[in-house]
Amino acid sequence: MREYFDQVPERKNTDCVKWKAYGDDVLPLWVADMDFRAPEPVLRALHERVEHGIFGYPCDPDELRQVILARLEERYQWRVQPEAIVFLPGVVTGFNLACHAFGQPGGGLLVQPPVYHPILNAHEHVDMVRQESQLCQDENGSYYIDWDSFEQAIDGRTRMFILCNPHNPVGRVFCEDELQRMAEICLRRNVLICSDEIHGDLIYEGHRHIPIASLAPEIEQQSITLMAPSKTFNLPGLQCAFAVIPNKELRTRYVNAKKGLVSWVNVMGLAAAKAAYESGGEWLKGLLAYLQENRDYLAEYVQANLPGVRMVKPEGTYLAWLDCRQTAEEVSQDPYNFYLKQGRVALNDGKIFGAGGEGFVRLNFGCPRSTLEEALIRMSTALQQAVRVQS
Repeated sequence: MREYFDQVPERKNTDCVKWKAYGDDVLPLWVADMDFRAPEPVLRALHERVEHGIFGYPCDPDELRQVILARLEERYQWRVQPEAIVFLPGVVTGFNLACHAFGQPGGGLLVQPPVYHPILNAHEHVDMVRQESQLCQDENGSYYIDWDSFEQAIDGRTRMFILCNPHNPVGRVFCEDELQRMAEICLRRNVLICSDEIHGDLIYEGHRHIPIASLAPEIEQQSITLMAPSKTFNLPGLQCAFAVIPNKELRTRYVNAKKGLVSWVNVMGLAAAKAAYESGGEWLKGLLAYLQENRDYLAEYVQANLPGVRMVKPEGTYLAWLDCRQTAEEVSQDPYNFYLKQGRVALNDGKIFGAGGEGFVRLNFGCPRSTLEEALIRMSTALQQAVRVQS
């Protein structure tokens, strides 16, 4: 499997936003899109679908629904009824749809910045008010929840909380006690929980993903859980996701909000999802081992070769959150543009993730080791030159 992930695919001239957004001399480690071929069972399923030659409107995918139900029970001991699954073209569509279904102009939407920017900006599409409980850092750089801030951010306007777990970009996998406490506050204050768990399969040793809705029946009844195979198996362009909504009343409102806005899920995405969930287990096992090695290599390299940059190993996701605030002044003021212009490496600018993102960049290490090594050499060379100039 290691040889499989070491392969460097040619992605230029393939209408790929990751590799097309910047110049040919730039290494792109930004958008959450891995540079790995999908599992072979997925490729076979897609070939079979293409060979059939007809791409009509799909009906409700009963077989995929059963696969998802079995997966939820096996991985999380979470048993839900078949009708609880609502198929969607994407998780971003999913939480924006929740805002349309349950929000209202002037209503409050609670988020935890620095956070994935479509979550940060979801309130804008329905004229809601963004309410923030910023994640805090301890002396080692690890993130935690300020519980006073979390509860104080909720007021009479608050309609919904969008949880991101595993958290993008900081890489936290919230533990059971944290999830229980967030849920208790939301239930007591009558706040709907919409949980983006798209990275839930990408968890490293020593950590465990727990869907917040699986903790208790009363939490399940006040939750919408969003999942997808897209990050897990590198299928984002096939646009297939799903919501888990056991509460019939919530589900009815949610499905009604789709009318006129959300149509069928891509037929190729449905085929890929079924194949991935049924037969992609060995590929995923190999991927997690490879990503963990990349993560550990990256952390060691940052400490040894990027003076002043701090990185806490993510507990989940393939995204590293690099704190550049204590490095050379030229870098700390705008690390995104520094590494792009001086190192020819494209990262995500921490500022787009909201409060607490200033001075940070997000780095995608879901790529062959050789690509990661080359990017880090470029970053180190540029940074050390800036340090020499400053001194």
